[in-house]
Amino acid sequence: MIVAGEPSGDQLGADLARELRTLVPEVKLFGTPGQKMRSAGVESIINSDDWAVVGLSAVAFSVPKFLSIKKALVKAANQLKPSAVVLIDFPEFNLRLAKDLKKSGQRVVYYVSPQIWAWRRYRIKSIRENVDLLLSILPFETNWYRQFGIEHVKYVGNPVAKRTQATLCRSDFCEKYDLKEERPVVALLPGSRLKEIKRHLPTMLESAIILHSERSDIQFVVAAAPDAKASITKIVSSFREKPQSRNLTVRIVDGDTINALGAADAAAISSGTATLEAGVIGTPMAVVYKIPKLDYSIFSRMVKTPHIALINLIAGQGVVKELIQADFNADDLASELLRLLEPTTNANMREELKAATEQLSLGDPSQTAAESILEFIRNGW
Repeated sequence: MIVAGEPSGDQLGADLARELRTLVPEVKLFGTPGQKMRSAGVESIINSDDWAVVGLSAVAFSVPKFLSIKKALVKAANQLKPSAVVLIDFPEFNLRLAKDLKKSGQRVVYYVSPQIWAWRRYRIKSIRENVDLLLSILPFETNWYRQFGIEHVKYVGNPVAKRTQATLCRSDFCEKYDLKEERPVVALLPGSRLKEIKRHLPTMLESAIILHSERSDIQFVVAAAPDAKASITKIVSSFREKPQSRNLTVRIVDGDTINALGAADAAAISSGTATLEAGVIGTPMAVVYKIPKLDYSIFSRMVKTPHIALINLIAGQGVVKELIQADFNADDLASELLRLLEPTTNANMREELKAATEQLSLGDPSQTAAESILEFIRNGW
């Protein structure tokens, strides 16, 4: 049984399903597939694309619906008696489901650890009591869990690293987007959600004006996540009306983020998975993030890590600069990007990023996860 509740989990579940079928062609798979998991042969108890939500508040407003879904999934597990139940990410729902599944005698595998090393450490108890095998996609998590007495953790590799490969060389990218290959390219990644884009992109563009005053040869590309192009275009269009921006080269790259990072000499990136993608590619970067003041006052008390950027957490040190809240301003960002464009600094950071991400690219995460699940089914932990 495979339970996923978000598009990213649907992709992981589909990849896992294909590997399980390769290793054991007669395996029966069922659960909560989205389109990708259904294409991979996972039979539907409930379609995840009919009920997926994002965020704690959204889950809270859907409590009756989710209680009903949880009850239906536990009932299906008890009737069909799977060899194992694989819960993929989606901790607001799946950790609660794990508790009910464990009570009913199911063997529970959790794929993609919740980021409890950063916050909500109270979830350690739930994982210890209700998860039989935890499959991690971040290398430092294995030792982190062991300090709390949780031994049944295995690092399987990182799917982001596996799929992060540029398909265009720099010259082809520049030709496609009408850029000059011989001139520096700076990528701006403001995030994927509308609120992130509104908070981040204006400051990024203001920093572009400052950078241009120092180096008029710099070109800028704004990478738009799926469904974000309209919002980004509106902000960039407003920015272009400013007199200071008239001579700037700013291109919007739609759905081509990996190639944008591959072609860029440096990047400003909203904290998230994109920092990992840039790290794998080796693009020198500054990581930025800003949220409302009240949210940050709460968030800063809850977070237990010295860094927020995934690439820094993996490296175990501050390889890239983090500009958070008040530190994220146009002047400081422009100063950091200018520093990153200096050849020696640029080359050094590329080497540091390569060293930090080498461990992410080993093997095939989905294959290793499938092998680990089958070993768990056959032999226990």
